[in-house]
Amino acid sequence: MGKKKQHHEEHPDETWLVPYADVLTLLLALFIVMFAVSQTDAQKFNQLKQTMESIFKGGTGVLSGASVMTSEVPNESGTDLQMIQSMRENEELQKMKEQMDQFAQDQNLDKQIKTEIYSEGLMVTIRDAALFASGRADINPEANRVLETIAKMLQTMPNEVRIGGHTDNLPIATAEFPSNWDLSAKRALNVMKVVLNSVQLDPVRFMAVGFSEYRPKASNDTEEGRAQNRRVEIFVVRRYPDPSNNVSANSPLTNSAVPKTTTPAGESVKFIEIGPAR
Repeated sequence: MGKKKQHHEEHPDETWLVPYADVLTLLLALFIVMFAVSQTDAQKFNQLKQTMESIFKGGTGVLSGASVMTSEVPNESGTDLQMIQSMRENEELQKMKEQMDQFAQDQNLDKQIKTEIYSEGLMVTIRDAALFASGRADINPEANRVLETIAKMLQTMPNEVRIGGHTDNLPIATAEFPSNWDLSAKRALNVMKVVLNSVQLDPVRFMAVGFSEYRPKASNDTEEGRAQNRRVEIFVVRRYPDPSNNVSANSPLTNSAVPKTTTPAGESVKFIEIGPAR
């Protein structure tokens, strides 16, 4: 009798598992890559948003309403943003300096008006002969154009402005000005009034101060030195650090742009301020 033929149990075909596993692996890798890209894009978008809002004075725009995946912005973004703001401000100060230099040259006042950029801001120095009669504080009519030009330039800038009056060391004793303190303070105040009244400017930004003879730029032993010392300084203060980080040894903020607390015996700084102190 022949052996009975045995039937083997048939197993399902599992060859499809290999390509299926490969597909799942590829999909997983794809999702990981997409997630990583979305995180990076969110970071870049947030950085771009902050930069653009800063450039446009912090206003809200289409970027503010956008919905994106949130992620932590790198710490460097704040430094980068400040650098952009600082460089932009530096360009504005340089532009104002160039415009003022050109105006002075066109009006044949290049010997009377000087500009210089410091690490703390832009200084515009005007000799008293371009603004006042000798021993007086009233603005000459022809000087109004100078101050109006400066006011228009300041209209496009939000910076704080400090105006300082200076005299030489020759004493003055008139009914209107008992001392050089009174003369320097009144000159600074009158310059500030003309600037503020020329165009619409925020008075909170402005400060006027008289320094008398105690912040000289040159020796008072010569007539030319005394002429340099009789001046009004209009200082536009930086809002952001100087991108060059170049601190001048003759810093106006430590030299002549702000009052010091020490004065000669019996004297006091003539300090006039419009708006709250900063």
